[in-house]
Amino acid sequence: MTEFPKLLMVLGGILLFIGLFMQVVGRLPGDIVVKKGNFTFFFPIVTCIVISLLLTFIFSFLGRFK
Repeated sequence: MTEFPKLLMVLGGILLFIGLFMQVVGRLPGDIVVKKGNFTFFFPIVTCIVISLLLTFIFSFLGRFK
């Protein structure tokens, strides 16, 4: 039962880091924005790739300590 609180703290820290990252970076070059009239479609493709790479690195790093 002592592993669950540690896991929650690590996940909380990761989410905090992602939130701060999103606030600082915002929209990266390469993100898709389509504006037509009063409709705006935003798809953060580059941001998703960067977050995916970061999470892959973090989880592979954490996986080595099992």
